[in-house]
Amino acid sequence: MKKGLKVFLTAAIVLSAVACSTTSDEETKDKDTKEKVVETKEDTTVPKEYRNALHKAENYSKMMHMSKQRIYDQLTSEYGEKFDAEAAQYAIDNLNANYNENALKCGENYKKTMHMSKARIYDQLTSENGEKFTPEEAQYAIDNIKGDYLEAALKSAKNYQETMSMSKDAIYDQLTSEYGEKFTAEEAQYAIDNLDD
Repeated sequence: MKKGLKVFLTAAIVLSAVACSTTSDEETKDKDTKEKVVETKEDTTVPKEYRNALHKAENYSKMMHMSKQRIYDQLTSEYGEKFDAEAAQYAIDNLNANYNENALKCGENYKKTMHMSKARIYDQLTSENGEKFTPEEAQYAIDNIKGDYLEAALKSAKNYQETMSMSKDAIYDQLTSEYGEKFTAEEAQYAIDNLDD
């Protein structure tokens, strides 16, 4: 049971990391510069364990665009960083993160790499088994993701056609289902109309 849970949690973390992480050369340079600045400003009156937790939290925020709750969970997880609750809380309290922007970057990656609908992105961002952003942070992301969802619906439809050999009617149902992709009827119809192009 423990091994299965460990595998599940590891897979969830990896999926989230892939979906929500973006690092360009410019971001990496910025990160290196900012980390050097942080290192020179470290308060040596704060226990090393707390400073280490804060450093890990900064990495999770900047590189993986995690929510406050996911960072805390990762810091305290027996399958993660294993910091005690006090060190993790110190990190959360002292982390200078813009969680709206983290939610936006995470949402953009879900749209780009997993071709999710607006509703599915929102659900994933707020899910207890997903990213754990607040509803306000997730809504900020949804309101600021650029572009429409027609191409995401089309790519999702093509994926169903190619990997699952589904009929157009079944694909449409999957695209619009509350238990499926949650695209709008218009987005799904666009996908069906352009499926063979």
